[in-house]
Amino acid sequence: MTYVVTDECVKCKYTDCVEVCPVDCFYEGELMLVINPDECIDCGVCVPECPIDAIKEESPDLIKWVEINKELSTKWPNITAKKPPLPDAENYKYEKNKFEKYIL
Repeated sequence: MTYVVTDECVKCKYTDCVEVCPVDCFYEGELMLVINPDECIDCGVCVPECPIDAIKEESPDLIKWVEINKELSTKWPNITAKKPPLPDAENYKYEKNKFEKYIL
């Protein structure tokens, strides 16, 4: 099982998770991060680092997110160092369905 970044990350983009990843499998888009599921070693060290619970373990109900993470990780640059979150992250951290609203 791999880990994936989900809707909670959109418009927030906290990068605390990036620095602890032992295989550098995070990729950065303008509004969110994703994990390359083929590179993730399923260690889970990133999960407790995410302040908004945006990283989840793969499960049948998250297949959509596995595919999104896989596709976008081939298009976006790799990120290995922590950066500040988006300036208005606090305003969006509880909003739902952000991916459809802001990315698609």
